[in-house]
Amino acid sequence: MKSENGQFILEFPDIMKSLEQFYMVTRTDADGEITYANKNFLTTSKWTPKRVLGKSFWHMFPETESGQNQAHTIWDSLSRGKTWFGTAEKMTRSGEPYFVTMLAIPVQQSDDKQFSHIFLELDITDDIQLRDQLQQVAFIDFETGLMSRYKLELTVNSYIEERKHFSFVFINIDHYYTLKDLHSYELEKELVKSFSNRLKRYFQNNPIARVGVNEFVVLTPFGDWYIQGFLDFLEQQPIYIDHKALPLSISGGIVRYPEDQKTYTHLMMTALTATKEVIQQGGRKIVSMSSKMHQELNRRAMIDRKMLTALNLKNFQVFYQPQLDIASGQFTVFEALVRWEDDELGYISPDELIPIAEENGLILEIGAFVLEEATKLAIEWDQKGQPIQLSVNSSVREFSQSHMKDRITDILAATGCPTNRIQLEITENFAFQAEEEQSIFHQMKELQEQGIEFVLDDFGTGYASFRYMQQLPISKIKIDRIFTNSLLTHPKTQQLVEGMIQFGKSMGLYVIAEGVETKEQFELLKEMGVDAVQGYYIGVPVTADKIQFE
Repeated sequence: MKSENGQFILEFPDIMKSLEQFYMVTRTDADGEITYANKNFLTTSKWTPKRVLGKSFWHMFPETESGQNQAHTIWDSLSRGKTWFGTAEKMTRSGEPYFVTMLAIPVQQSDDKQFSHIFLELDITDDIQLRDQLQQVAFIDFETGLMSRYKLELTVNSYIEERKHFSFVFINIDHYYTLKDLHSYELEKELVKSFSNRLKRYFQNNPIARVGVNEFVVLTPFGDWYIQGFLDFLEQQPIYIDHKALPLSISGGIVRYPEDQKTYTHLMMTALTATKEVIQQGGRKIVSMSSKMHQELNRRAMIDRKMLTALNLKNFQVFYQPQLDIASGQFTVFEALVRWEDDELGYISPDELIPIAEENGLILEIGAFVLEEATKLAIEWDQKGQPIQLSVNSSVREFSQSHMKDRITDILAATGCPTNRIQLEITENFAFQAEEEQSIFHQMKELQEQGIEFVLDDFGTGYASFRYMQQLPISKIKIDRIFTNSLLTHPKTQQLVEGMIQFGKSMGLYVIAEGVETKEQFELLKEMGVDAVQGYYIGVPVTADKIQFE
């Protein structure tokens, strides 16, 4: 069989005998009537030779619009002397669907211009059915029968392509885990099913998805008044567990497409943010985004979008804030703090910058940038006879990378900075996770053995645990500024801070107080026995060129 201008001339009938062993083979004449069908085809399609010969090519396809359209597409290609290859749905004699991979070939007899067509097919029905089953699993939440998060994204994107207007409604069952702890696993499942059924009954034909254990999303064309009516509906249709009405409350956020947001990601993020704000205010409401929330999210999105460019263009700066050692009366440590000022966004504080950088993964690059700048400055000061330590903030996201230790040591080696000039600050949340993840703990331990100190920042504000104070390689703690701020106004805060200082010393730790802004705070902390202080009273963050030593 050889090709001639895209058409095929039959010259080697022996080839067909070989193909017949593996393929379903049929032939039609120029008009599409079946003139031959081999045993493999007859077995799969359940036709008999007597019944199938003379049947139309189109008769082998489903009598649906899509089935007949595919048949016409294949025939159109053959009519133009072109081969066709792809997946096709066909019908057995009894009307059951089956699927094939088909190669359709136009054939010209070598002795004249008469055309016929050969169809070589492989049965892939089992593969297609498995794919459909897996797709169904991916699309459906098996406990509730609602759409999955994946299916929700596909549905929203199709709505966006069709330019449909709709409300994206995020709904959260309040205090779910408290309710869960009060009941058995079976009753917990009953709660979720019952709540899902009420969603279906109220919102009827609107798409509903389960996107978390106790989180749901509804897509609806209806306005706020209708959506908020679901709260009254729940009161009128309470959920009963163990024959008792459950005190159920929900919180929710409404975001409109296209008025509020224009992508699935932003719709989800905005609705979730609105819901969290409702929860913080006590819950039991479904609200639309406030203008303030829109402004905050838009600013956050701009920061996210511009961050990489700012990093590449070296628009970030490192400022340094001194710590005063009480015993020596000298600045012995400077904390390196990243700063970013944008022409459009203005000043972006670390409180804004760091969480977004942790989400988009740029915290690794930003952390490396700050560490590299700090090590360069440490070397410069060493050469001037000022052996000062530089303190750099570290994120648990960074240490979740197995190569973080090597990354730090590589930067120190490249700049020639001694390890004892650098200390890394971690938060209590970081320490809590480090205690759970051995890979983080081992990296910290190896860095400590090389001479790098670890400082526990924001002490008293996170998941405090005396256990990790024993296990992790921490040599210093920093009392958070929220305690320093109320030091002079709340007697209990004074007792708490003094207790923190004594606790730190009993553990052999160096204790630093942050946020010191007045002389009165400084004198009281000094009297309590703190080792070092940091804050505006001691010195504001400045660039390296503005630091002066007496």
